[in-house]
Amino acid sequence: MQQSFETVSIDTRGGGIYEFTNKVEQFVGSRSVDTGLLTLFVRHTSCSLLVQENADPDVKTDLQGFFARLVPEGMDWIVHTTEGPDDMPAHIRSALTQTSLSIPVADGRMVLGTWQGIYLFEHRRQPHRRSIAMHLIGD
Repeated sequence: MQQSFETVSIDTRGGGIYEFTNKVEQFVGSRSVDTGLLTLFVRHTSCSLLVQENADPDVKTDLQGFFARLVPEGMDWIVHTTEGPDDMPAHIRSALTQTSLSIPVADGRMVLGTWQGIYLFEHRRQPHRRSIAMHLIGD
C-alpha cells in the first residue's frame, strides 16, 4: 500500500469559483498509484471544495448567484462580525457545501466525468491564499 501527501496553494482574487483540476492531475500523475483513493481537504473555514461542470462558465455564475441569495451578507441576526460582514456568511456557505472530496483513481488517473472539474469555492470578498491537502492511497 502506497501513500502520498502534498499541499497545494490556491491564490484567489476574492469571492469566486477557481478550478485547480490540473494541479491535482499533476499530483496524481506523478505518483505510481494505479488504483486508489484521492482525498482533498481545504484547511480553511470560509471556503469549500466542489466537483462541478467545467465546460460552461455560466454554471459558476449561477452557483455564485444562488449562494449569494441563499446566504446574503447583512443578515441582522448574525452575531459574528469581527472579521467583517462577509465572514459569517462565508462560514455558513462552507458548512452547506464541503471541505473535503474523495475521488477514485483507476489506471493512474482520477475517475472524473467528462465535464467534471475540481474547484475551490472562495466565499470571502478579499483575496486569500488557500491551502489544500492532497492525500493519495493505493496499490
